[in-house]
Amino acid sequence: MKVLALGAHPDDIEIFMFGTMAAYAALGAELTFGIATDGAKGGKGDSVTLVRARREEATRAAGLLGVTPRFLEFPDGALVGDAALIAALKALIGEVKPDLAITHAPNDYHGDHRALSDGVRIAASFAVPVLHADTLGGTGFSPTHYVDISAHWDIKAQAIRAHRSQDPERFVAGARTQNEFRAGQCNGTPGALAEAFRFEPVFPFADIRELLPPAPPIRPVTVSTKSAK
Repeated sequence: MKVLALGAHPDDIEIFMFGTMAAYAALGAELTFGIATDGAKGGKGDSVTLVRARREEATRAAGLLGVTPRFLEFPDGALVGDAALIAALKALIGEVKPDLAITHAPNDYHGDHRALSDGVRIAASFAVPVLHADTLGGTGFSPTHYVDISAHWDIKAQAIRAHRSQDPERFVAGARTQNEFRAGQCNGTPGALAEAFRFEPVFPFADIRELLPPAPPIRPVTVSTKSAK
């Protein structure tokens, strides 16, 4: 199986979907990471130095799964779903020929995220189904699918921490809180972690369950056996 993960900025794949990518890697899937912008707005100081640093960080993080990321190099903070972006995405999809593409939700917090989501939706057309990752903080997001990442948290945290220029501990903490909550929605065991996604069926892709790693196991809901006093 081939999976194409698409993030707007150099650390987005790590924050929003890296646990799922690790789950795919454990299943033997072939992974491709595409990063739309150069990350130049993700800090202060010289932008050329920052772009180089962020590229190195993204390469180091992806390398944890044996992936060499593809950089589309659009300007950070100015991404729009125009013909140039759609053409670049179509070329990447045509080259990789993925079975599934995963990218940002169309209502995520950052304009670049929303633009990439729109661009991927148009570029994917009849070529590949598109799965949307959770939004930052889960705001305005209603999941349809969950992936159990309990066994892959450590490598996800390591990947986020690879982005040293981004004060990564705040994202490690935020991602863990969100992943714990999503596992809780599935009645997960204490300490369980899950990443959430949303799939909108578009012809001819109506059902993608067979394309996903395992969801959190279903636990029975039990009634308390204690007697009232």
